[in-house]
Amino acid sequence: VDFPCLWRRAVIASTVAVLIGLASFGVRGLNLGLDFEGGTSFEVRAPGTSVADARRVMERLDAADARIQIVDGELLLIRSDVEDPARAAEIRDVLAAELGPVEAFEQVGPTWGDEVTDKAVRALLVFFVVVALYITMRLEWKMAAGAMVAVAHDIVLSVGVYSVLQFEITPATVIAFLTIMGYSLYDTIVVYDKVREIVGRLGATERYTYTELMNLSLNRVAMRSINTSVTSAIPVVSLLLIGSLVMGAATLQEFAVALLVGIFVGSYSSLFLASALVASLKEREERWRLVADKVRTRGLADGPTRVIGRQEAAVSDSRAAPLRSPTGGPAKRRPTIAPPTAGGVPPRPRKKKKR
Repeated sequence: VDFPCLWRRAVIASTVAVLIGLASFGVRGLNLGLDFEGGTSFEVRAPGTSVADARRVMERLDAADARIQIVDGELLLIRSDVEDPARAAEIRDVLAAELGPVEAFEQVGPTWGDEVTDKAVRALLVFFVVVALYITMRLEWKMAAGAMVAVAHDIVLSVGVYSVLQFEITPATVIAFLTIMGYSLYDTIVVYDKVREIVGRLGATERYTYTELMNLSLNRVAMRSINTSVTSAIPVVSLLLIGSLVMGAATLQEFAVALLVGIFVGSYSSLFLASALVASLKEREERWRLVADKVRTRGLADGPTRVIGRQEAAVSDSRAAPLRSPTGGPAKRRPTIAPPTAGGVPPRPRKKKKR
């Protein structure tokens, strides 16, 4: 696969998706859960009751701005910004009398919601700083920049999906977002480790540009990333279908949707965004500029990205690999016999055996 030819399209598509997500975030905002905003939540078992009927009841109680939605066809989820416990208890009694039994009642103060939000933001910032420092020390700062851009892209796209579809964001969703960053970094580090290995072997030949070496690395790890994403998505889809749709666990739905979006977006960003940014930064280095000039002088830079054949990579592997014995330890070389020096005594001839 010629990945460098797809990088430009991927960057354009990601830019459009990010702008749509940011525009939705600015216009529609996020559907923050009760733990973040504070207020009161009611779950009313009212089969056959419409949102308009519940809205009329809340208007009579001076809570017309309450958010109302129907869950599982017969459960009304009503959220209001009422913070007074006495008034919340009054609303609960009215809902139970006019709509149906109140199965769940929860009230969260604004201080608790602000504290949860601050901790979530702080965890995100600490994650970025620690990971960036680790990748810089373990690899280099260009790869750290590429990984951070890919992770930020994944978070913005995931939050954009929640903003467009108005899914509720709860503490479980925040945990899923942190898990998404782990998936994204895993795929990105796998790509970076492979390209570092290939550059160490083929970079000294100065016959291939950094982009061509990156393309070889991506082709070697692409199937591994895809298989990892698919195997990770299978249990998440099961969690979403069985746990959420069949068993009706709303918390599982919030967690599974964020994970499912993040798994596929993370694999995409590691193959098309993080690698593209690192290749672009590395091609500006003096060493790789000289290599690119040599390749262009030979007339090998025109057209699609050159493919490094298996034979060339295998030759490099055999040159770089140390000599091993069949038992797994280092192989013992045969001792070389030095030729006799001038003026020395010639070796004694062997005696012939008698027949």
